[in-house]
Amino acid sequence: MARPASGMAYLDDARTFRDNAKTAEDLRLALAVLLPLEQGLSIKQTADIIGRSVSVTCNMRTRFGRVIEGVQTVPQHKQELRNRAHADLATEARVLDEVLADAATGGVIVIPRLKPAIEAKLGKLMALSGIYRMLARHGWRKLAPDTRHPQGDPAAREEWKKNSPAIWIKS
Repeated sequence: MARPASGMAYLDDARTFRDNAKTAEDLRLALAVLLPLEQGLSIKQTADIIGRSVSVTCNMRTRFGRVIEGVQTVPQHKQELRNRAHADLATEARVLDEVLADAATGGVIVIPRLKPAIEAKLGKLMALSGIYRMLARHGWRKLAPDTRHPQGDPAAREEWKKNSPAIWIKS
């Protein structure tokens, strides 16, 4: 038989954490502590319910106790701090709105020229590929160029084209 679950000292804190959970991950963390203590479930059953592996569930329970004791800090959520992100999504959107004001009115943007301005506003160095990914995240996309140059002369273009008959006559 498995040993009984420990952590009765964290029961009230886990209930409060469950009631104030804003994300699914916060709820899972609280349930990892509450289900074995309140319902008498095993770690395997708890892991099945919260959708995590047994080892992750054990780690969640341990981490919760350390956070309550003040030994460890609460981990930040992926929505707030994406992996290797230079800024959160709201900051990225604000920076792009400031830097790309001309492009919103139909102007042409050249990303390598914008790179120093974006880096200055974010306060961090960025790779060119990171800027392209940031633009894609916020709905900017590459448009195909027109088939003619804007300063071209349509009359000269038509004169230059071959003037061939509409129907070829076989010889």
